[in-house]
Amino acid sequence: MRNSPDPAQLNAAIENVHRAGMPGLFAEVRDGDEIWRGAAGVADIATGRPVTAGMRHRVGSITKTFTAAAVMQQVESGRIGLDAPIGRYLPELVPGARGDAITVRMLINHTSGLAEYLPYAYPSLKAFPVLADTGPQSLDDNRFTRFDPTELIEMGVTAPAVGPPGGTPGVYSNTNYLLLGELLRHVTGAPAAQIITRNVIERAGLRDTELPVEPYLGGPHAKIYEAWFGMVDPPRDFSVYDMSWVGPAAALISTVTDLNRFFRKLLAGEIVSPSSLAEMQRTVPVVSQEGRVIDYGLGLHPMDAPGPGAFWGHGGTVWGAGALAMIRADGGRQMSLAVTAQRWNRLDATGRPQPHPIDAALADFHRLAMYG
Repeated sequence: MRNSPDPAQLNAAIENVHRAGMPGLFAEVRDGDEIWRGAAGVADIATGRPVTAGMRHRVGSITKTFTAAAVMQQVESGRIGLDAPIGRYLPELVPGARGDAITVRMLINHTSGLAEYLPYAYPSLKAFPVLADTGPQSLDDNRFTRFDPTELIEMGVTAPAVGPPGGTPGVYSNTNYLLLGELLRHVTGAPAAQIITRNVIERAGLRDTELPVEPYLGGPHAKIYEAWFGMVDPPRDFSVYDMSWVGPAAALISTVTDLNRFFRKLLAGEIVSPSSLAEMQRTVPVVSQEGRVIDYGLGLHPMDAPGPGAFWGHGGTVWGAGALAMIRADGGRQMSLAVTAQRWNRLDATGRPQPHPIDAALADFHRLAMYG
């Protein structure tokens, strides 16, 4: 007997996340032909304008699944070798022995050993991952900074390596995905955003998804608020932001409906071939940005969830915004969720994020959405 989502319970669960302190959030849960869309809270703290389920949103590192799919399409065409060294394509960006040792696969699954560039691009984050010694100043300073991806890549490549090429556990690093963007440009002659738009976003039939050029969110959207672990109090509006700091790693704008459609098409073999999808689902251990060891494939990973059935998907955060998309392996149940605040946990005396009521409320919503 199918355990379908109960609309009244989902409405109550999403409202509980708002009551726990989340300014606004919205989601879509699908189970076969049954669809629930819901929202709770406000899209603007100052005006009280309500949030709605159809709003566009910055979805962060869910972008990586789109970029990985675009690369896998080029692998299928023979333009890219999945296990070819990146130095074959981009010797000027990853020179010498490292360029010979790091493969395209290692970039996609974060086992390249290349460091994260963000602490070098944002000076107030220099102490990351020691959160207590970081600060939000650089976030404000760089709202309208137009970063050159090759300069960001150089920061990551010249920083001390976080591991040997191909070593596990790998370490999650946005440097890998900026390199994949440059790889797409190299083999196609077109900007990565154009290739991802044409070959992934349009192929999936997504109407409200884009890799932005402007720092503004177009169309109906909620404001997004960054707290930086209580160091920004009250949390500040970060809705307007040049997204060149993450590009093909995390710049995507989408809706919960589009995200569900994309992952449904991906797992059905309609974006990449079944053999490419199988490669995307081959996992290795990787240390996440939160410091946890997770299983990670090629821009796709199994989601931690209690109960039966494997879920695949990706989460994402940028300054002020977060999102999560997941789909059961058989395609039967899926959920996409967007939240309008980030880093709401304050730090304890040891500098670690303290539990917050939002965390428990979100976990309850996830369980209900996935398992009924």
